[in-house]
Amino acid sequence: MTNRRTFLGVAGAIAAAAALPAMARAQATTNAAGMSAAVASVKTQDSTSLYVKDWGSGRPVILTHAWPLSADCWDYHANALAEAGYRAIFYDRRGFGRSAQPWSGYDYDTFADDLAAVIDATGARDATLIGYSMGGGEIVRYLSRHGASKVIKVGLVGSIVPGLLKTDSNPEGVDAAFFESIKEGIRKDRPSFMTSLLKDVFYDASIAGTYPVSQGVLDWSFQMAMQAGMRSTLGCIDAFGKEDFVPDLAAVTVPTLILHGNADKPVPVALTARRAAAGIAQATLIEYDGVSHGLLVTERDRVTRDLLDFLRA
Repeated sequence: MTNRRTFLGVAGAIAAAAALPAMARAQATTNAAGMSAAVASVKTQDSTSLYVKDWGSGRPVILTHAWPLSADCWDYHANALAEAGYRAIFYDRRGFGRSAQPWSGYDYDTFADDLAAVIDATGARDATLIGYSMGGGEIVRYLSRHGASKVIKVGLVGSIVPGLLKTDSNPEGVDAAFFESIKEGIRKDRPSFMTSLLKDVFYDASIAGTYPVSQGVLDWSFQMAMQAGMRSTLGCIDAFGKEDFVPDLAAVTVPTLILHGNADKPVPVALTARRAAAGIAQATLIEYDGVSHGLLVTERDRVTRDLLDFLRA
């Protein structure tokens, strides 16, 4: 299918539960030194349970993931961050991975509020927020809804920000009908669609990359994709495909690193990273030449190195 080839496309209790917002109540704990301790799940404002991975200690780095994957896509990098002395916090978006699968809430205002719940529940302060693909949207919308008082840096990796949809202000964007065709393909034969999407579009088998995408990687990614609910898989297509984040860019007032492959099929650099870099005051854009959307895998060491350099700066 044409759309598959051209798809532009996470010793004791805290002082009192009342000290936390209702959405995160009773989720955070502190250790003997008064530092926030790891949590395994977070309850959001609408009581959706989010699965959280909380590794290491030190200054927190919160990672949000791509559609149709889960927090596991960050495992390699999160492990490296924790070994380097950071606290890596990454979670499955509602409807994905091991998080609950409610019927509603697959919009960026809700995703941003879910991120706020994770930040509050884990006690993260002076945090760096890093979003991959659609995960970049959570971050800029969080900043526009909740402010940057708990955030010191932002990273956007292969991110959809500031938007893919064709509009008067984005005339080179993607027609809305295209995203409907993606939903049609998923409804017709989801496993087959995801198999082709991951191989031919997400990782783009035609590009070698520093690390080849093995069958094992494809199987692992397919497993993550199929762990998501059908409702969330479909709902997020409208979210990442049609949301306009241009108004949110002014809220990104902290140093921001943008990493993007300039051969990215599903999230073209001209529609996203370059526009984001132009609209964010303290942005630094690094383009990876000849790299497609699966850069967390194909350029894993380079991404980790660039992120660590940014965190240490």
